[in-house]
Amino acid sequence: MLRNRAGTVLLTALAPALWGTTYYVTTQFLPPDRPLLAGAARALPAGLLLLVITRRLPHGSWWWRSLVLGTLNIGASFALLFVAAYRLPGGVAATIGALQPLLVAALSSGLLGERLSTRTLLTGLAGVAGVSLLVLRANAQLDGWGLLAALGNTVAMATGVVLSKRWSSPAPLAGVGWQLIAGGLLLVPLALLTEGLPPDGLTGRNLVGYGYLTLVGGAFTYALWFRGIRSLAPTQVAFLVLLSPLVATLVGWLALGQSLTIAQLLGALVIVAALVLAQVRPRRNGAQPHRRIRSRIPGPSRAGGSRLRW
Repeated sequence: MLRNRAGTVLLTALAPALWGTTYYVTTQFLPPDRPLLAGAARALPAGLLLLVITRRLPHGSWWWRSLVLGTLNIGASFALLFVAAYRLPGGVAATIGALQPLLVAALSSGLLGERLSTRTLLTGLAGVAGVSLLVLRANAQLDGWGLLAALGNTVAMATGVVLSKRWSSPAPLAGVGWQLIAGGLLLVPLALLTEGLPPDGLTGRNLVGYGYLTLVGGAFTYALWFRGIRSLAPTQVAFLVLLSPLVATLVGWLALGQSLTIAQLLGALVIVAALVLAQVRPRRNGAQPHRRIRSRIPGPSRAGGSRLRW
């Protein structure tokens, strides 16, 4: 069982790790100044693909639940991230995003009845510190609306994670498609109204980038992400988002020739330590897991007696 849980953690971690490549793909393959269009291309075609594969539509309460979850996890999150990206340096937005594990822990305590431990709070603060060391710069300019947008994006994603755990979809893979479609339908009109289509059309390189976002950044990663939410504690999943700025920094170093400072390396080590610590679940009451405990109470013989099992 421990091996299975470790495999689930690693598969779930693959999602935010691959999301960390989005900045590189966007800057190197996509038309400039079209982040909402990239978000719509990442969500709507991926959702339609999963709908074709599963051939299942929502029913009953899942029509409005898919709309709520798709808005929180996809539509509102991408739109607010777009505003934050334009009004804030990337390091400030990433540092605010690192607050997500703490928000998920607080919401899980209220909505799911999970215990909010000091260990979780300290690990969450360590994650924020690690991300700030990795990406935050001393000359970062702050903007009020940008800060509100970044915080709104973090709150939307944290609430989406907790509600996705509370509302367990009857069709897991189809449910991912429903959310992607709902979020994509919200993003398409926003993209057309605020950005429009590229004036020079799309090149082959652009199509490769959009294809990557649809298949890898959309359908594949979100299927892994929501599978992890179903199988793991919400706080375990939330801490994995710290991988995104870590991978984005590594990709920038490897592919774009960006330099790394001692502070950034220290931040990366702190992030890795927080990630590992967050995945270790403490034993409760010192009990040994997965061992069946039997207690025999002396009594009548086997022929006329009984055995009490705990």
